[in-house]
This record gives sequence, structure tokens and C-alpha cells, in this order.
Amino acid sequence: MATLVVVSVAFLMGLGVAFGVGLALAAQKFRVETDPRVDEVLAALPGINCGSCGYAGCAAYAAAVTKGEKVDLCTPGGAPVAKAVATIMGQELTGGHEKRRAVVHCQGGWAEAKQVFEYSGVQDCRAAALVHGGPKACKYGCLGYGTCASVCPFEAILMSPNGLPIIIEERCTACGLCVKACPVPIMSILPSKQGFFLGCSNPIARGKTVKEQCARGCIKCRLCVKVTKSEAIAMEGPLPKIDYDKGQDFDAAFEKCPMNCYVDQGRVAAEAPQAS
Repeated sequence: MATLVVVSVAFLMGLGVAFGVGLALAAQKFRVETDPRVDEVLAALPGINCGSCGYAGCAAYAAAVTKGEKVDLCTPGGAPVAKAVATIMGQELTGGHEKRRAVVHCQGGWAEAKQVFEYSGVQDCRAAALVHGGPKACKYGCLGYGTCASVCPFEAILMSPNGLPIIIEERCTACGLCVKACPVPIMSILPSKQGFFLGCSNPIARGKTVKEQCARGCIKCRLCVKVTKSEAIAMEGPLPKIDYDKGQDFDAAFEKCPMNCYVDQGRVAAEAPQAS
């Protein structure tokens, strides 16, 4: 009996050694070499895994950089991170890092947008959207419950008393988390220099129907297109589209729009009261 136990133990030990050697050889054969710079690049990134670079997270972007990806795709990190990553990769960062920020393509707050029922559920836009698309008549506008503000890691979004997001540009890093969290497509990331944009996202309703839903909705009248001489505004689909490369003559469109749909941040800044 004792001999049988000894033999069994010896057999199992031998089997374990054989498996261990096999695994070691397999690991050696199929080992994937990693670039040591990946860890350096990863350490230089903010680590919030926002995905604004186009990759699943900071680790994926760090690996992509060592394989030739651009070093300046991290919008939360901005110019300092781009410079640090470029140094690690032995590159010279050419050109400036274009500042970007989130914008809200909706001006239909509680005062402007008609509500068709009273929502008393969880105060979250994603939850409200599950109930008939939300309480507002326009199903393409801001739901007003501040999910974008709650997911912003930089506290760059505040909710106005009228139930619309206010972007604090100095804090916004254009990480895009608010864009992903919003259940309706009313937020986007634009270069900071592009201060003129459409404040409506309703692609369906027209004319009288829009007016019944929201006092600031686009009625698809095309007047903005007609008065923009540079053709920087054109109807490409149901809503006006802006091509900033064609021109910057947006004053006429802003002034002629019968629903006051456009947002001109330059005018907002100029008209804001100055601190004494």
C-alpha cells in the first residue's frame, strides 16, 4: 500500500514537472514582445479612460502611440500631455494643440419646450428617456436632468435653472464623456474657435409642428442658408450644416433666424456684464 502511494505521488510530481516545463516552453514560444515605452506613455496620460482619442482607454492609446499613432490625440491632457508623449517617442511636436470643448445643440429648456406629461422617476436623463422618450414634446431635445453634468470628471458642466447644461469652457477638456452619456444627440465636441453653431437637434418636425413643441426649434425654413453669402451654411439633410472652412459670415443667419436657433458665443461673451 505504501509503495502504491509513493508511486502515485511520484507520478503526480512528474506530471506536474512535465506540465510546468511545457507551459514554460509555450510561454517562451508565444511570448509577445512589448515596447517598454508603452508604460512611459501610459504614465504620462491622465488615466481617465474617456475614449476621446478614439481608443478603448489610455492603455490602448499608449500602445497605439508606440506603433505610430499621433501623440496629440489626448484632449483631456491637452498640450502638456502631447508634449510629454512626444518627448517619450523622440518626436518634435509641431503646430499648436487646438483647444476644443463640448457644446449643447439645444435651447429648449423648461421655459421654451412643451411638456406632454409629468415625469417623477429617477432624475437621470437616461432613465427619463425610457419613458416615452421623456416628458417633452420634442424627443430630440435636452431632457434637463443633468446626466451630462454628473458624468463630467472635471466639473465643467452646470445645469441652469431652466434645465439646460452650461459648459464652463475653462474646465472642459473635450473628453467626450458627456456626449456618450446623453441619450439624445444634443452634445458634440467642437474647436473653441468655432463659437457659432446650431442650437437645435430636431431633424423631423417642421414649421408649425416645431413651434408647438419648442419656442427655439429649427422650422427648416432655409432662411439662414439664403442669407449666408459664403455658402458656409447649407441644408445637408434635415438640418442646416455649417462648413467653417467656407466662411465665417454668420451674422445675417443669426439675426434673420425667425426662431433664434443659433448660438453665437462671441455675442454672448460681448453682451455679458463686465466685472467692475
